[in-house]
Amino acid sequence: MEKAYLFSKIDLRKLVIPLIIEQALAITVGMVDTIMVAGVGEDAVSGVALVDSVNILLIALFTALGTGGAVVAGQYLGLKELKNANHAAKQLVIAAFLLSVAVMAACLLLNRQILSGVFGRVEPVVMGHAQTYFYVTALSYPFIAVFNAAAALFRGMGDSKTPMQNALIMNVVNIIGNAVFIYAMDMGVAGAALSTLLSRALACVAMLFMLRNQKREISVRSYHPKDIDFPMIRRILKIGIPNGLENSMFQIGKIVVTSLVALQGTAAIAAHAVSNSLALVEIIPGAAVGLAILSVVARCVGAGEYKQAEYYTKYLMKRAYLYMAVLNVAMLAFMQPILSVYQLSSDTLSMALEIMVMHGLCAIAIWPLSFTLPNALRAAGDVKNTMVISVVSMWVFRIVLSYVFVYLFHMGVFGIWVAMIVDWVFRSALFTARWRSGKWKDFAVV
Repeated sequence: MEKAYLFSKIDLRKLVIPLIIEQALAITVGMVDTIMVAGVGEDAVSGVALVDSVNILLIALFTALGTGGAVVAGQYLGLKELKNANHAAKQLVIAAFLLSVAVMAACLLLNRQILSGVFGRVEPVVMGHAQTYFYVTALSYPFIAVFNAAAALFRGMGDSKTPMQNALIMNVVNIIGNAVFIYAMDMGVAGAALSTLLSRALACVAMLFMLRNQKREISVRSYHPKDIDFPMIRRILKIGIPNGLENSMFQIGKIVVTSLVALQGTAAIAAHAVSNSLALVEIIPGAAVGLAILSVVARCVGAGEYKQAEYYTKYLMKRAYLYMAVLNVAMLAFMQPILSVYQLSSDTLSMALEIMVMHGLCAIAIWPLSFTLPNALRAAGDVKNTMVISVVSMWVFRIVLSYVFVYLFHMGVFGIWVAMIVDWVFRSALFTARWRSGKWKDFAVV
């Protein structure tokens, strides 16, 4: 019976496990920078944290474009149209590079204006660290954009091991670079940024080299400007733009909230920054399974196998809840010693601990329905609806309620995190209803 299915349970396990490791490695770059910069002082940690919120926004754009390309290529693979799948892959890499170069140039030219416009009047020493970190990490945008595009293509082929291996290389290089630049060469924040740049460049080059292998279902060996196919790029953008707008609005909302945090003082900024780093760890399993769902459902939809798409989504969602529960229970049990690694003041530590206990419990109960399930809708081409739900939920609940909880109820930085949970509850209800309605089956990309 299982032979009639496009993926066996072993196939799914081979896809999900490397994805979990890859997601862990992907966020480790930012976490390692934060931890290793902590020795420079809380001002440095705060500066890096502010820039990371902008970097995450921009990287979300590149990731969304990769998602669009992966869905298009994946559906072509489901149709057994390998030539079109390869062509779509080439257009994705070209588009990711051109977009990221444009974004990089804008950030280099408008460094201080962007930071001042977003975060307002932060302490001068914090702004100085932020500017330095922003200048150097902006140079890495083309590398991380192309890396994410290539990684999405590998996952679309059912190969999550290759991106995971390259993410491991990225992290090892970053850690070694941090040790050399921050400690041995006493470069501080600039050293952390330089290490991130070099690690991303190396991982990008490695991914492009591996994508040249003609034995794979998808292989790209050249990127000549004459090969640009705007109709195919538009097809990719049909998925990528709504997903990009959704991710961008989500990250812009987080930046708006971060600017609110910045007004609460350095201790609040540091607590928020550390909590954000650890929160990313707590959602790793759900994010990994979401990427698996994206690849699996895209193939099923391309092949016209909607019943299989439903079966795999339900199966993987159960796994998401199981993995989230195991990780978060373990982290909650050791949260105090984990936080002690960041060398925080007593006030900052107290705030961070309160936030992380609430986040861990809610991540187990709500997060998968809010963020893992929507990937099944996106893989089918139902991207506009998910975008509208996400954007409305973000601005109405997370942002508005953050100001209400901070200024009306005087809940401080903890109130901002409570508003985020309310956002999760709303979007999970609507995504579940959309999935059960079956309307996502009416969309087609290829």
